[in-house]
Amino acid sequence: MPTKRVAAWVREHPVAADGALAVLLAVISLIALFVRAPIEHMPPPGPLAVLLVLLVTLPLTWRRRHPLWINLGVGAVSAVYGASPYPDLVTPVALGGVVALYTMVAWCGRTVSVVVGVLTGLSVAVVSLVPATDADLLDVAFTALLLAGAWVLGDSARIRRAYTAELEARAELLARERDFEARRAVAAERARIARELHDVVTHHVSMMVVQAEAGPVLAERDGEAAERTFDTIAGIGRQAMTEMRRLLGVLRDEDQPGEEPAREGAFAPQPGLAQVPDLIDQARRAGVRAELQMDGRSGPLPAGVDLSAYRIVQEALTNVVKHAAGARVRVRVRHTDRDLHIEVHDEGSPSEHDGRVMNGEDRDGSGGQGLIGMRERAHLFGGELTAGARPGGGFAVIARLPIGGPR
Repeated sequence: MPTKRVAAWVREHPVAADGALAVLLAVISLIALFVRAPIEHMPPPGPLAVLLVLLVTLPLTWRRRHPLWINLGVGAVSAVYGASPYPDLVTPVALGGVVALYTMVAWCGRTVSVVVGVLTGLSVAVVSLVPATDADLLDVAFTALLLAGAWVLGDSARIRRAYTAELEARAELLARERDFEARRAVAAERARIARELHDVVTHHVSMMVVQAEAGPVLAERDGEAAERTFDTIAGIGRQAMTEMRRLLGVLRDEDQPGEEPAREGAFAPQPGLAQVPDLIDQARRAGVRAELQMDGRSGPLPAGVDLSAYRIVQEALTNVVKHAAGARVRVRVRHTDRDLHIEVHDEGSPSEHDGRVMNGEDRDGSGGQGLIGMRERAHLFGGELTAGARPGGGFAVIARLPIGGPR
C-alpha cells in the first residue's frame, strides 16, 4: 500500500518527484567529487567543478517536460566535465547524463532517439580521446554499455507506455460502446412499452366511446342505468388520463430511428396477471417444472401495472426456459394494499451447478436487454426490480410495483 501511494504521488506531482531525484543525484555526485579528488591525488574541487556537477543534475527537474532539450544540455555539460581534469562522479559518465538519455528515449520518438543516441556515442568516442580524461579501453567500454543500457531501457519504457495507452483507449472505447448499447436497449424498451401503453389507452378510449353512445338511449329508458354508465365513462377516462401521462413520460425523448411505428387500431386489451397461468403452462410444455402461487387480494389492477407484471413474469420464465431448461421454477404473485410483489425463483440447470453459474447478463440471454426492460417497466410505475444469481444456485427475479402508481 505505501508503494502504491508513492507511485500515485509521483504521477500527480511529476515535477516535484523529478526535482527530488535531481537533488539526490546532485548530493551523491558532490559527495563523489569531494571524496574521489584526494583519493586520485587531485587538488580540492573548485567552484567550476561544483557548478558543472549542479548543471549535470539539477536540470533533471524538468526532464519529463522538455526531455530532448534537457538531454542535449545535460549531455553537453557531461561531455565538458568528462574532458576536464576532474574525478569521475560514481561512474565514468555522470549519472545525470545517463538519466537524461533514458528520459529522452522514453518520451521522444524512435527517430529522434536513434539520432541522439548516435550523437551520444560519437561524443563519448571524442571525449575519450582527450588526454585529460586518461580513459582506457575499459572505461570506454563501460561508458558505452551504460549509455546503451539506458537507451534500451528508455525505448522499452516508451513502448510499454504506448501499449498501455492503447489498452486504455480500447477500454474507454468499449465502455462507451457498452453505454451506447445500454442506452439503445433502454430506448428500444421504452418504445415498446409506449406502444403497449398506446394500446391500453386506445382500449380505454374505445370503451368510453361505446359507453357514451349508449348513454342517451339509457337516459331515456332508465335514469339510474344512465347515471351508472356516465360514472363508468368518468372512471375509464381517469384511467386513460393516468396511462396517457405515463405514455408521455416514456416518450419524453424523441422517437428513436429504426423503431416500428405504433400500431393503430389495436383495440384489444393487453394481457395481464389473468394470463399468467397460461405462461406457466407454456413453461411446463417447454420442460420447466413451473409452479404458481398467488396470495392476497386479487382485485382489478391499473392496466399498465397489470401489463407490466405480466411482461416481467413472461421475461423471467423465458430466461429460465433458455438457460435452465428442466429446472424447477416457482412464481409467486402477492397482492398487498399498496404494492404488487412478483418473485420468480429457479433452481438452475445441471450445467450451472457444475460451477459455471451465469451472471445476470448471461442469464438474460440478450446482452442484458431483457433485464433492462424489466427494470424499466418496474421503474415506470415507481417500483423496483432486482435480479441475480442465488447463493445456493439458480437465479431470482424480484419486483415490486406500487398499485397506486408512482409515489
